[in-house]
Amino acid sequence: MNILRATVFCVGLSIPAAQVAFAQEAAPVTITLNSYSFAPSAITLKANTPYKLHLVNSATKDHNFSAPEFFAASTVAAEDKTKVSDGAVEVGEGGSVDVTVTPNKAGTYNLNCTHFMHTMLGMKGTIIVQ
Repeated sequence: MNILRATVFCVGLSIPAAQVAFAQEAAPVTITLNSYSFAPSAITLKANTPYKLHLVNSATKDHNFSAPEFFAASTVAAEDKTKVSDGAVEVGEGGSVDVTVTPNKAGTYNLNCTHFMHTMLGMKGTIIVQ
């Protein structure tokens, strides 16, 4: 009888949408950071859907995945919040970083690498949230 009451009590809880979104399995999205480009350069996501961004640096120098407006309009999983600093994720030479994120707002967001002259050399793209 007590178990039934506990179950009913849990069902009646109000859980924020962002927490429910992380309860779903995050869809994997691999983004490669090359020498002065992102592949793909246009990333299309759906609002309120969790994604596991797998950022892979295939270059021989450090890069970052900088999209401050995108991260501001998204919920980053608690365990990954320290990986995002000022709207960017650093990915060392030959390394990879996983960040689980749920976009909350539809829109088109700029993506670039903020390392010296990398954007000017073509390391930019867009994140489209539908």
